[in-house]
Amino acid sequence: MNAIYQEAAKRLRDAYAGSTVAPLRDLLEPTDSVGAYAVQEINTRLWQAEGRRIVGRKAGLTAEAVQKQLGVDQPDFGVLFADMQIADGGRLDPAQSIQPKAEAEIAFVLGADLPSPQTTAEQVAEAVASVHAAIEIVDSRIADWKITFADTVADNGSSAFFVLAEAGLPLSGLDLPAADMTMTVNGAAVSRGSGAAVMGNPLNAAAWLARTLAERGEPLKAGDILLAGALGPMITLNPGDRVHAIVGGIGECGFSFGDAE
Repeated sequence: MNAIYQEAAKRLRDAYAGSTVAPLRDLLEPTDSVGAYAVQEINTRLWQAEGRRIVGRKAGLTAEAVQKQLGVDQPDFGVLFADMQIADGGRLDPAQSIQPKAEAEIAFVLGADLPSPQTTAEQVAEAVASVHAAIEIVDSRIADWKITFADTVADNGSSAFFVLAEAGLPLSGLDLPAADMTMTVNGAAVSRGSGAAVMGNPLNAAAWLARTLAERGEPLKAGDILLAGALGPMITLNPGDRVHAIVGGIGECGFSFGDAE
């Protein structure tokens, strides 16, 4: 594997000890998707070899405004490992993160494989076993979140942890674009949005993810968890925060970020 990619991967891995690194501009051009995904894959394979288990994928950059900000015209993805999941109502130790933020999402659990590079949103809908409210805790190993598209992709989609509502619903009858979201911190509303913010419909993001991974020879499988993208603005976490997300008609979930001061 390219020595430059190996160097970028090592920098990011080392940052998990609790530090940050400068943006990877000396190694990756800001929009170098091929190189960035190669770096992500190096670390994914290494972590798998160490025993970490993949349970799904996350889609990111699903809002057009964020894509424009990073100079790209497509979403990105990262890997979800089993040890990234926080129980609904559970606690995340602040020492496990560097500069974390939270965003509310809609998640799908698949009941069937999605092997086709031509997967449509309708085919995703047929494969969905359950729909859940979710919170993704994103984090960046890049100092001050000064990320390019290549930085965030290489850094596993700037992912860190996620919370999935224990209770899921069948997709039938749900109006995902119309689902209103409110996220609160310590009881105060801090982020609002809706399912329409995710490429018009979270199923569109899931279909993009299915097509992209099938093309890479890593198709989505039954049982996989898919985080479809942020429903509203992400918020910065501070120790002691109690975070709760309600997604209308779908469910709610939450977690505590350490203990109250």
